[in-house]
Amino acid sequence: MASESALEKRIKRHVVGKVLSFFAASTPGMEQHCHDELNTLHGDIDNIQSINGGVDFTGRLSDCYTANLKLRTANRVLMRIDDFKATNFRQLEKKVTDFPWELYLEQTVIPDIHVTTHTSRLFHKDAIKNRISDGIRNHLSTFINNIETYKKSEAQQQLFIRAVNDRFFISIDASGEILHKRGVKTHGGRAPIRETLAANILKIAGYEAGKPLIDPMCGSGTFPIEGAMMVKHIPPGWFRNFAFMSWPSFQPGRWSHIRRELEKKIITDGKPTIFAFDKDETACNKLNTVIQKYQFEDVLKVKNCDFFSIKPSEITDKKGLIVINPPYGLRIGTIKERTALFFLICDRLKTFYNGWNYALIAPSPKLAQGAPFDKKVTPILHGGLKLNLLTGKLT
Repeated sequence: MASESALEKRIKRHVVGKVLSFFAASTPGMEQHCHDELNTLHGDIDNIQSINGGVDFTGRLSDCYTANLKLRTANRVLMRIDDFKATNFRQLEKKVTDFPWELYLEQTVIPDIHVTTHTSRLFHKDAIKNRISDGIRNHLSTFINNIETYKKSEAQQQLFIRAVNDRFFISIDASGEILHKRGVKTHGGRAPIRETLAANILKIAGYEAGKPLIDPMCGSGTFPIEGAMMVKHIPPGWFRNFAFMSWPSFQPGRWSHIRRELEKKIITDGKPTIFAFDKDETACNKLNTVIQKYQFEDVLKVKNCDFFSIKPSEITDKKGLIVINPPYGLRIGTIKERTALFFLICDRLKTFYNGWNYALIAPSPKLAQGAPFDKKVTPILHGGLKLNLLTGKLT
C-alpha cells in the first residue's frame, strides 16, 4: 500500500476527522420541515437549529453525504469552512490567500463565487468576488507548476461568501445542482412545481407513504414521482451526483457503504397506491416513460383523463390524500378561467372525496378564503409567485 502524502494526512486531520459545521438551505417558511428531517438522519448530526432560510447543524463529513442524499426538503447543503474580519481589500485578499484551499478544492479548480453583503465597508460584490478568486489562485499556484491548468469545475464547485458587519463567512457548496433536481425527470410541464416544494406540501398535508395518493392534474408528475420515491424508500438524491464527490476529502468507500445500506431498504415489489391523471396525453406519455425507466410502475399508475371524470371510489377502496396544483391564470389560462375552475374543483372535491385529506393550491388569498370547506392556509412561494396552500380533511 502506498504511503499517504502529507496533504492526504492534513485532509484527514482537518476535514475527515473533525466535527464540521453545515447549513441546509430551505424554502423560506419551510425551515421546520428541514429541521425535522435532519433529526431523523442520526449519525453524528447535532446542534440542529432553524434559522431564516434554512437549518444549521454539525456533523462529520459522512453526515454531509447522508444529508445531501436523503433530505427531501432542502435546496442545498453548504459546509462552513472559514470566517474572518476584513475592512479593506488588502486584508481580504491576504486572508483568502493564506487559507488552506488545497484541503477543500482540487488544485486546478477555481470555483464559481457568489457574494452577498450587509452593512460592511466592503460591499462591491464583483470586487469582492475578484479578490477572492485571485486569492484562491495565488494560494493554489504554489501546488502546481503551470498556472494555465486552472479550469472551471465540471462538478459545479461553488463558494458562497456572506459579508456581515465587516465579517466574511465562507461556505463551500456540497450539493452542486440544486437538490430539487433529483436526477429523475428530464421533462417539464407548463408550470412545473419543484420537487423540494412538493415534498414540503406532502408533509404539510400529512401524507403517509403507502396510503392512496391521487394527483388529478399531474402535469410533469412531480407529486406522483416524489410520492413513489417515498413509498419505495428511495432517497431523493439516489439518481444523481453531488459536488462533494469532487472534493479532495471525498471518501468513495464510505460513500459506497452509505448507498449499500440504503439500497437494502428499497422496496422493489410494491402495490399501486399512487394514481396520476392528466387530460394532456403527451404529459401522461412522458411521465410513463420516466416511470418505466426508474421502475416505479409497481406503485404508480398514470391515466390520460380529465379530473372531472374521476371517481376515487372506482380507483381505490381506501381514503388517502388528493393533491391538486391547478392553473393559476398567469402563464396558463386567464384570471376569470382560473376562478371558475377553482370553484368547480372545490365542488368536485366536496361531492366525491368525502373523508379524504386534500392539498389544494390557490393562486390568490381571495380564492383561498372562498373555498367551501374547512382548511388550513399556508403561504408558499413557487417560481416567484406568492400562493396559498389549502390543506385539511373533506367532510
